[in-house]
Formats: sequence, structure tokens, C-alpha cells
Amino acid sequence: MAKYIGPKSKIARRFGEAIYGADKVLEKRNFPPGQHGLMRKRKKVSEYGEQLSEKQKAKYTYGLLEKQFARTYEAASRMGGITGENLLKLLECRLDNVVYRLGIAPTRAAARQLVSHRHICVNGNVVNIPSYSLRVGDVVSVREKSKSLEVIAESLSGASKSRYAWLEWDGATMSGKFLQKPEREEIPENIIWQRPVSARLGGAATCTAAAMRLWRRRARSPGSVTRSGTAALACLALLGKAG
Repeated sequence: MAKYIGPKSKIARRFGEAIYGADKVLEKRNFPPGQHGLMRKRKKVSEYGEQLSEKQKAKYTYGLLEKQFARTYEAASRMGGITGENLLKLLECRLDNVVYRLGIAPTRAAARQLVSHRHICVNGNVVNIPSYSLRVGDVVSVREKSKSLEVIAESLSGASKSRYAWLEWDGATMSGKFLQKPEREEIPENIIWQRPVSARLGGAATCTAAAMRLWRRRARSPGSVTRSGTAALACLALLGKAG
């Protein structure tokens, strides 16, 4: 099971947001990483650069690697509606994300570890796949012998009392119900999933279609997702695609 194990504070400083939770380094050095920091003159970021940045932010926020993100996008593109919105909905349906949203774990990384170590059940059955996609009506609970874990107790005691509209929590049984897929307005993550594109790119629909064709053409060749694939994902995930 692959996961990102690189520096986290550096990533948070790059985006200027604490995407991995509270970060003391980001609080003290709230400027981009690099030898010269704020003294270095940065070039104006292109529209592609902005789209790529938002795509990378989504990938790091939910703890996915490039191939995992590409597979999730492909699933979102097969759904009806706006692809970017569907992409965020699928990411929110991941088991590790729901464990984090319920307050069972303080971070998504901690939630991923709890799931991998068989501390979480879905509908009464132990599930150790962090990417497991929940369906409406599924009940996520803490395994009976794991309810006494200190990390879970501390996380639940410090969890925000304001629960999410698409989740229902029962503190007595330490379980939560997945009521529905969240709407984009209900997802608190600061990810810009749709923005206008200048006329030189041919509009949102043209940019989306061109990026999709480019990504699929490169995806047929052996090897991992290329820079062109990343560009397509960034464009599609942020601009959206009409079904």
C-alpha cells in the first residue's frame, strides 16, 4: 500500500495552508520554501500553474499518490454531472477520510493507520483498506477491542462538536452513519474546483476536452502518469466537465 512519506511542512508552506493539520513550522515561516524565501522574485503564475497547484493541493490533502488520483478521476469522469465536483465527492467517500471526519482520528494520516491496523469496521465487518469507498447507509464503527485505545479516546474528546451534515455520529456505540454524498458547498476544504479560463485557451469546455484527449493518449503508453497527464487532471479536476 503506497502512501506519501515526504516532508509535510514543506508542502504546507508551498500552498500557504495547513493541509496536514496544525503546523508550527508554517506558523513561524508562513512563506514559500526555498533558500531565499521571500527575497526571491517569483514569476507570475500561469493559469495552468494555478490549476496544477489546486490539483496538487487536493492530492496531498486527501493523501493520494498520482496513480491513485488518476484512477479516482477516471471514476469521476464516468459519473454524470461535473467531473471536478464528482472527484471531490469520491474523495470524501473514502473510508480513511470518513474516519477523520467523524473525529475518530485527529488527521487523515492517523485515520489511514487506524484502518490499516484493523481498528475500523464497516457494517460490522473489519475493513483494512483506506481507499474503501463507502455507500449511502454504511455504518462505520470502532472495533470492539479497539475502543479503549488512547489515540481514539483523545481524538474523540477533542473533536469538534459540529458534525457534518452527511454524517451521523453515535457516541454511545462509537459509530457513525454515512447518510449521503456531500455537496461541494458542504466540503470545507479550500480547493478551487472551478474557475474561468481565458479566451486564448478556448474556454473551459475546450480546455477540458483537449486535456482529456491528451491524458488518454499518454495513458495508453507504458509507464506512470506523465506531466501531460498531470496537466489534464489539473484542468479537469478544477474546471469540471459536463456529463
